[in-house]
Amino acid sequence: MALGSRLRLLTTKITDESSRIYEMYDVELTPKWFPVFFVLSENEAKTITEIANEIGHSQPSVTKIIKEMTKAGLVKSNLKSADKRRNIVGLTSKGKLLSKKIHETYLDVENAVEKLQAEATYNLWEAVSEWEFLRDKKSLLKRVQDERKLRESKEVQIVSYEPKYKNVFKSLNEEWISNFFEMEDADRKALDNPKEYILNKGGKILVALYKGEPLGVCSLMKMDDPEYDYEMAKMAVSPKAQGKNLGYLLGKEVIKTAKELGASKIYLESNTALKAAVNLYYKLGFQKISGHPSPYRRVNIQMELNLN
Repeated sequence: MALGSRLRLLTTKITDESSRIYEMYDVELTPKWFPVFFVLSENEAKTITEIANEIGHSQPSVTKIIKEMTKAGLVKSNLKSADKRRNIVGLTSKGKLLSKKIHETYLDVENAVEKLQAEATYNLWEAVSEWEFLRDKKSLLKRVQDERKLRESKEVQIVSYEPKYKNVFKSLNEEWISNFFEMEDADRKALDNPKEYILNKGGKILVALYKGEPLGVCSLMKMDDPEYDYEMAKMAVSPKAQGKNLGYLLGKEVIKTAKELGASKIYLESNTALKAAVNLYYKLGFQKISGHPSPYRRVNIQMELNLN
């Protein structure tokens, strides 16, 4: 907001001085007309859409300026064209005379601006262009979202499963499964008996705490498979924790745990309807595979991560 205010103030001062410069050269032109006037002085005629695109203004803004310039006798519209649906705009005889007269003003203004720029420590044009480029590359909104994630992720603690987290492990998973699919027998076995079905078989369950509250869970299930050591499964994050990077932090910790357990490759199953989840898996380094048998009806994408 401060940057916008400073730029608006600078724009207002320069616009006011532009009006006085026009008066000094006896040029009957309003500063806000100049971009449209300049485009038309460089061309025989243009459509309002073409002018708007060239000067970076909206069509309604250009239409309003054209009406004001028409009233001042500088512009005429609805010129003859092959396509009668297009409103062609051009300078009148008065406008063309002004175009010739204003060249001396251009020369003096250009020299004055170049000398001002030479006195400046920083090149304003290049600085603004750089800010525009960087903002287009990554918006201020996205940058603030990232900073929020970074700050809030510092409040996240990943801990090992304890019996007191049994209900959380079950409820978080039941919540997301029920929102998108139907609970299946394989779900109930793992969620009702995590110790027997996951931990006693050599697996792990991790819990993500945000400010001490358990809001995310994920398991590493030992697989009886010649190709895969473990499956990353039963990842669920509370809607309350969305945007706090819990899923990513859980995934990273699960991968780290798998490495510590000596795993060389881990496997996971999901559904492409869960776009955020699938994108997270790709971000963690998983790659799509196919052909592995699954006990779940909802599975339509399988992925693996090589840890070597």
